Amino acid sequence: MSLSAKRVAVIGGGPAGLMAAERLSEAGAQVDVFDAMPSVGRKFLMAGRGGLNLTHSEPAEPFLARFGDRAPFVQPWLQTMDGAGLRDWAHALGIQTFVGSSGRVFPQEMKAAPLLRAWLARLRGQGVRFHMRHRWLGWRGDKLDVALPGVDSPRVDSPGLGSTGLHSLRFATPDGEAHHAADAIVLALGGGSWAKLGSDGAWVPELQAHGVPIAPLRPANCGFDVDWSDHFRSRHAGQPVKSVSMACGGPARQGEFVISETGIEGSLVYALSAILRDRIEADGCVVAMLDLAPDWPHEKVMAAVTHPRGARSMSSHLQSRLGLTGVKAGLLRECASAEDFKDLERLGQRIKALPLTLRRARPIDEAISTAGGVAFEGLTVGLMLKAMPGVFCVGEMLDWEAPTGGYLLTACMASGASGAAGVIDFLKGQT
Repeated sequence: MSLSAKRVAVIGGGPAGLMAAERLSEAGAQVDVFDAMPSVGRKFLMAGRGGLNLTHSEPAEPFLARFGDRAPFVQPWLQTMDGAGLRDWAHALGIQTFVGSSGRVFPQEMKAAPLLRAWLARLRGQGVRFHMRHRWLGWRGDKLDVALPGVDSPRVDSPGLGSTGLHSLRFATPDGEAHHAADAIVLALGGGSWAKLGSDGAWVPELQAHGVPIAPLRPANCGFDVDWSDHFRSRHAGQPVKSVSMACGGPARQGEFVISETGIEGSLVYALSAILRDRIEADGCVVAMLDLAPDWPHEKVMAAVTHPRGARSMSSHLQSRLGLTGVKAGLLRECASAEDFKDLERLGQRIKALPLTLRRARPIDEAISTAGGVAFEGLTVGLMLKAMPGVFCVGEMLDWEAPTGGYLLTACMASGASGAAGVIDFLKGQT
């Protein structure tokens, strides 16, 4: 069955929505992409400001494990497009990639803009139409009897989804309310972080009103508040803490983070943000354990700390024997007690396991991404809403999360490809 007579509305112009649009237009459908912003891919471009981390070169099993208890739901997406497939896709756009020392994969030019330009040129070449400054308002609840742009039939009579089988959509535009009809809809509206770039979670009440189960949106890949002393904050805010490890009731992860005015943020924190956030929600706060000398075995640290220091101050002694200086030395002073400094055995233990109390996650709009969203029990395997046949959800608006490092972007784009496959099956009458 040809899809040439079928029209699909993709609402949301982020990576998941654009990937769905690509796969659907390749299958022959007429695809219209709607976005509330003046241009598509704004969060994608922002994420690439420091170097676009496309994916990760990690093998399939540890890669999938990054998605925690949502791994069984994400696995089918990655079978549609995994990290290697994403690299091949970028290469086909003329964007060469390389694997960094950490295993992360980047475009050769490190920038997001050239990739996005090439991608949009391909989509337009495939006939995808873009409608900017169109903020989705939901479905029309009354009978619709107006001419609709892009629809062969001059008039549609439909209460949201009427006898014609077309969905009737409402959009707020600079010129007033506009309507559009489609055979199927892909919602790619993002989570609730970075509202100024379009991901504001405003879609939640609309879907809940239609009986779609939704888990509350929560910050993910976020920073956390610490009650720093004024002295520590004034001296160290903005400084990176490099080559440390952090643990919270599980295996320690090594990396780096940044001291902020309010607490901590950065890649090492984001890797543990899910468990840190959940512990705070359950207990009111959480204690993360820092190893300030992760490359030194405990015995070597103890030998260095207890080595006679003569007339040197403890700060000079630790700098000389362990290289502990700057922000690391400041953290030790901030988080260890006076009693710890009086007992060299305890001080050595604190260097290897320094308790850092985190009070709260930073607000959701500061987070890189969000957890929560459309619950998987409300979706078919093809990512169609059980409560709303013909309506599909992809990307970050689904209830999953992943750390930064390429995992988040890969799964978003893979979900778009997977959702498009579900739409194709639906339009062909196979679901």
